[in-house]
Amino acid sequence: MYNKKVDEIKELISEKEVIKIIKELVEIPSYPGIQSQETKVAEKIKHIFESENIKVEVQEVVDGRCNVIARIKGNGIGKNLLLTGHTDTVPPYDMENACKLIEKDNKLYGRGTVDMKGPLACMIASMIAIKRSKVELKGDLIFAGVIDEEEGSEGTIDLLKRNLDIDAAIVGEPTRLEICVAHRGLEWIEFDFVGKTVHGGKQEEGINAIVKATNFIQRIEDEVIPKIYSNTHPIIGTSSMNYGTINGGTQPSTVAGNCKLKIDRRWVPKENYQDMLKEYQDILDDMSKKDDKFKCEMKIMKESVMRDGYVHEAMETDTNSDIVKISKGITDKIMDKDTKLTYFPAWTDGGLLSSYANIETIVFAPGDLESAHSSKEFIDKKQVYPATVIYTLIAMEYCS
Repeated sequence: MYNKKVDEIKELISEKEVIKIIKELVEIPSYPGIQSQETKVAEKIKHIFESENIKVEVQEVVDGRCNVIARIKGNGIGKNLLLTGHTDTVPPYDMENACKLIEKDNKLYGRGTVDMKGPLACMIASMIAIKRSKVELKGDLIFAGVIDEEEGSEGTIDLLKRNLDIDAAIVGEPTRLEICVAHRGLEWIEFDFVGKTVHGGKQEEGINAIVKATNFIQRIEDEVIPKIYSNTHPIIGTSSMNYGTINGGTQPSTVAGNCKLKIDRRWVPKENYQDMLKEYQDILDDMSKKDDKFKCEMKIMKESVMRDGYVHEAMETDTNSDIVKISKGITDKIMDKDTKLTYFPAWTDGGLLSSYANIETIVFAPGDLESAHSSKEFIDKKQVYPATVIYTLIAMEYCS
């Protein structure tokens, strides 16, 4: 049965067409510093959909930067599925010919090929295949190319505020065609320790901020770290914390009057965000109470702040949900193997969809996250067309 369906999809859209879409998207730069950043990509996607008579609109989110939303309407009696991914990329950095698609050894190189214009192209192609098939869906199939995932997720936040009536979502971050049903939440926290600067020869008159910071770190090691690694999840494993940077003082002969500690804190589903922050603040309060020379301010790093109080929440979807069961059943058949249900190691916009809108969400796409943001970013060409077929079959079954 599936062989017949795959043959039908091949008649509707070819691998060559999918790769052409990837090429067109990669050739349009959409990294920070570009005017209106993602909007030209959104307009290109709009043009592609309009040429197939698929209803589509470009929606401004902030500062001329636009999401692009397409919809194939169902007859209103089924469930609605969202195919989504971000249109922004990181800068080229030291990548040569970053905005040119280069094919070599069954790999497609270029900035955004895997993160994530390649997966977006597969989703666009699946929408085109379904439109060309003239199949009647019961639920709506929606595509959203959203802005700003690499920074503040303005695009997905805007999507949530529009109440699109979505039952399930597939986020197209690269998973090597494994099905990710969960990921950790994420926060970056900064601790600013304030001491008193004096000459090193009179250090008894100063307050060494580095010493205060190391005392705080020891309290974290004794009290917080054991709690973090006792928070477990059957698929993800444990919560985590990383000391990212520590900087303090000016020179060896001067008592350090300041010290900054920055950490990366990730938590598993069910762990409460405010309780997580409170663990650190409680230690700071206790240290201040016991030592009148201890001064430290805790704050969320500006790079991590989202608007309107949104945070980088964890994602979790029941493995018995329809979107997981349908996706696994189809992927097993197309790839001829037992597809792994796993977790995504990084954060995605799926955390917003899952936590704030109760949308059953999976992360699933071709390509390997390992090459994202690198000077050798690529997507595995051998996974591109199977992903397109899988998206198409999932949509047909879920929205039927």
